[in-house]
Amino acid sequence: MDIQLSKADGILSIHFDREDKKNAITAAMYQQLADALKEAETDSAVRAILFTGKPQAFSAGNDLEDFLKNPPKTQDAPVFQFLWQISHASKPIVAAVSGVAVGIGTTLLMHCDLVYAADNAKFSMPFTQLGLCPEAASSLLLPHIAGYQRAAEKLLLGEAFGADEAAQMGFVNRVLPLEELLPYAQKQAAKLAALPAASIRVTKQLMKKNRVTATEQQMVTEIEHFARMLTEPEAKEAFTAFFEKRKPDFSRFA
Repeated sequence: MDIQLSKADGILSIHFDREDKKNAITAAMYQQLADALKEAETDSAVRAILFTGKPQAFSAGNDLEDFLKNPPKTQDAPVFQFLWQISHASKPIVAAVSGVAVGIGTTLLMHCDLVYAADNAKFSMPFTQLGLCPEAASSLLLPHIAGYQRAAEKLLLGEAFGADEAAQMGFVNRVLPLEELLPYAQKQAAKLAALPAASIRVTKQLMKKNRVTATEQQMVTEIEHFARMLTEPEAKEAFTAFFEKRKPDFSRFA
């Protein structure tokens, strides 16, 4: 399986394990992620959740070939089920990020509670470069976390940035040498799992309370725009250029 799940000592570990594709996520993988998070909500043995990837790739985002074959057009599409589950998770989520984190590989982190990055991590949200718009409520959450100008630079230009800048922006807690990343993230998840579960859940709920409705509404709005934009000429040009390994030409589109 491309998603490896394991439970030990109160921690559900969710590991992206598709190294040959830089952990690009397919619809089937999104469904597995959504199901795992949903099950974790009612599993008393799970007290914390840890996301991990590979040393050179946390996730390259959507698998574009699979994405075009199975475009997410409705709110019950696997990707949106996953986003709903991660954004509504009551249990603490820790992420250990190394290598590339593209698109949803970056935006999912905005729903995690603790994010640790290796010094080789590189983040990007190239939605505009693909003729699309942000997802995962990142158009709401990133300005809230990083401030409007910094968020605008990352979401409008879609250019990559490193771990230190991500930490300065506020959605990465700490940058660590690659070899220290996983042990440190596991230690932090273990601390959370050892604390009173109800206290952790209530504290997380209180911190996120004022943004829950706005996040839900923003996700729905983004989904509507995203589904429409997938069928428009700019996105078709972007995807065609990607597969033809050339630079897209958007100059003929108004």
